[in-house]
Amino acid sequence: MNLKALVRHNIWNLVPYSSARSEFTGTASVFLDANENPLNSPYNRYPDPLQHEVKELIAGLRGVPAGQIFLGVGSDECIDVVYRTFCRPGVDNVVAMAPSYGMYEVCADINDVAYRRVPLTGSFGLDTEAMLTAADGCTKVMWICSPNNPTGNAFDLDEITALCRRFEGIVVVDEAYIDFSSRGSMLSRLNALPNLIVMQTLSKAWGSAAVRMGIAFASQEIIDIFNKVKYPYNINLLTQQYAADRLKRHGEVREWVELLLANRKALSEALGTLECVEKIFPSDANFVLVRVADADAIYDYLRRRGIIVRNRNRVEKCLGCLRITVGTAEENESLINALNDYGKV
Repeated sequence: MNLKALVRHNIWNLVPYSSARSEFTGTASVFLDANENPLNSPYNRYPDPLQHEVKELIAGLRGVPAGQIFLGVGSDECIDVVYRTFCRPGVDNVVAMAPSYGMYEVCADINDVAYRRVPLTGSFGLDTEAMLTAADGCTKVMWICSPNNPTGNAFDLDEITALCRRFEGIVVVDEAYIDFSSRGSMLSRLNALPNLIVMQTLSKAWGSAAVRMGIAFASQEIIDIFNKVKYPYNINLLTQQYAADRLKRHGEVREWVELLLANRKALSEALGTLECVEKIFPSDANFVLVRVADADAIYDYLRRRGIIVRNRNRVEKCLGCLRITVGTAEENESLINALNDYGKV
């Protein structure tokens, strides 16, 4: 892959901001280089701009070298840095499957990048031939969400790999829900595919959506460019401290995932007994997509009962569907009881 040909010329030639903390490596006892207040330690000091401790912990868990890891303020920053690195505003375009996570398109609009939607197949399959046909000489990126939001299904790794090998641009695979899937991660193929970027997050299985930490894995060459583009101290000290502590307790997260998978199975079975439910789609995520008799009416009814689900009735290929997150056993029971009462009140 000719990375230089894909990266925006101004980004390739960019001289990044040199922060005080990035210029110095080693140990010291007196820091007089960053115009910091010497009082109120440790919050008076700028945080590690490259988040070394957190990346080392992620590296140990995911089997990817720390130098191939980028951390963003949620996956949204990781998405944005892809656009800012590869896509020339008003010139380049991206191709994405539809329906999928809405921020890919919003971020394209913000960066003035044309967004080309390619519908999934009737069974929510990935139409790789159509995606390749939609691309042209100005297509820099393809977006794949697997497991996909809102459909819930994960795609075959060999199918994604073939797309990476046939497409001459960047392929981003967003694995926000990967911990709930038995399909496996594209991280195992990262080093064989130089144009692949894999995104994950602490928001879902790790139960840390409020903390806002997204992860991008790629070749060290791509990560080095991302580190030039990002703002110097994008991940604050409190977030780094929390993330390090959470990552050290990964055994607890595995227990959470097992519980949620059991709850997902029980929720799907219970939904299948309801008259108002027409179809439950298979899920590799921590939610289920459900086609119901009247999505708008049922959504409003649940809202009045104090239960909030996501109405996907106006999303492409999701006509009549609600997206329901897997909750605790008690929350799921409240939902089922409410839906049992639907039409009786």
